[in-house]
Amino acid sequence: MWWDERVSARFRRNLQPTLTYWSVFFSFGLCIAFLGPTLLDLRCQTQSSLSQITWVFFSQQFCLLLGSCLGGVFKRTLAQSLFALFASSLAISLVFAIIPLCHNVVVLAVVMAVAGLAMGCIDTISNMQLVKIYQKDSAIFLQALHFFVGFGALLSPLIADPFLSDTNCILSNATANASSNLPHIRKSLVPHHPGNLSHYDLPMKGMVVTRVSYAFWIMALINLPVPIAVFFLLYKERMVPCFNSSSHPLLSADELAMETRPTVKDDLATSVQRPHAAGGHDDLFSCCQSKNFRGASYTYFAVHITGALVLFMTDGIVGEYSGFIYSYAVEEPLSVVHKVAGYLPSLFWGFITLGRLISIPVSYRMKPATMVFINVVGVLITFLLLLIFSYSVVFLFVGTASLGLFLSSTFPSMLAYTEDILQYKGCATTVLVTGAGIGEMVLQLLVGSIIHDQGSYSFLVCGMIFGGLAFTFYAFLLFFHRMYPKPPSAKPQRRAVRIPKERDGLHLFSSGYFILTSPTPHVYD
Repeated sequence: MWWDERVSARFRRNLQPTLTYWSVFFSFGLCIAFLGPTLLDLRCQTQSSLSQITWVFFSQQFCLLLGSCLGGVFKRTLAQSLFALFASSLAISLVFAIIPLCHNVVVLAVVMAVAGLAMGCIDTISNMQLVKIYQKDSAIFLQALHFFVGFGALLSPLIADPFLSDTNCILSNATANASSNLPHIRKSLVPHHPGNLSHYDLPMKGMVVTRVSYAFWIMALINLPVPIAVFFLLYKERMVPCFNSSSHPLLSADELAMETRPTVKDDLATSVQRPHAAGGHDDLFSCCQSKNFRGASYTYFAVHITGALVLFMTDGIVGEYSGFIYSYAVEEPLSVVHKVAGYLPSLFWGFITLGRLISIPVSYRMKPATMVFINVVGVLITFLLLLIFSYSVVFLFVGTASLGLFLSSTFPSMLAYTEDILQYKGCATTVLVTGAGIGEMVLQLLVGSIIHDQGSYSFLVCGMIFGGLAFTFYAFLLFFHRMYPKPPSAKPQRRAVRIPKERDGLHLFSSGYFILTSPTPHVYD
């Protein structure tokens, strides 16, 4: 394997929890990407106007942000975290199943708000739990976690596509005139920003003809194994009522050997991390309590703020670029054919997913700080080149792919880097997840308003400005990292555990682990 035995042993020991958190994030990705392609069919189902149905986007995104803020409430015990993940993943399956039954736009908005809350809890809790399990080794596992978001986000539009209406799904006298514009309208829809689509007259009354319900029921079935996986993890951890009487399984001798042979780096880190393990990662409101600020230096706040601002910009770029790249491409000066321009959002998300997959092995060899630096510089250079070659359709596709690659690993690398600075005792996960969510929602609304007032060229100018701000905030983060108080140095201790020569049985060592020994002598340095 391309990683060392220590990380491999830790992964094997935490295989089921890690796979469970990854699967829950797949559920998150499945839910985050289905709304855009299916929104016109949902408009028909609810017989609402275009401006009314786009508020469903806002309902989901606002509650996703709220759920991210509140997700840390459930971190106090592992049981709370797992029960919250079980309820959230089950809620997503129920939402998929219920959506075809929503024939009123307000009811649909409420259902999507529930989905947003569930997604926000999943976002915060899954990141927190992986950071808790792997700490200094968490970067590689966070990259894999966010790959599953991209995989789910790629899969859900593919599932929905065969069931989308090719013509207007409300049959009326105006159907023939509006049907030819449906592909363009579908690709131009952006959360809570109908933009220039208000002049399209889509019928609101008539016979509804849509098959999109089948897509939602298929996604509900695909997602159903996720809450089952969380339930099995609860069962394994003896947290299900009536099944919690048994003790936890003992560590094997090989696993104990790996635990008793930490590297010098791990010894130094662990001595600092363990006293604070239970104190960090509160929800956003608990983090803001004054008792958490006692004795904290100004760099403690600066690291949280600058880290959140970097992700505010980079995740905001993801949201605004994926939302408006189609509209930019079909306008002057490029005037790309609608069908060809429709591939740009898919290309962008495809390279985000590919970049996250590539980042899994890269993050083992490269420090998170270096990866974030490469990402923000790459984003800035890509937008600069897109501005220089703004009349080239070919470079628009190349730049879109490049931007997806550079943005792909920014969030997990930034989270791992910030947690490492704070020695896993701050509120980095909650603050960064919240900052990213706010950026994705706010910058999308801001760019939509600017494009509406100033024209499509301002789309790339806004991206260039946001990329420059992300680089600036990251430079400030590097500065505050140098100023942040270093953990007290400690001399590494070499511990020896000797198993008796001719005795079998159960032994308790000073480390607190039970192991079963064999007659063969083993010495662990």
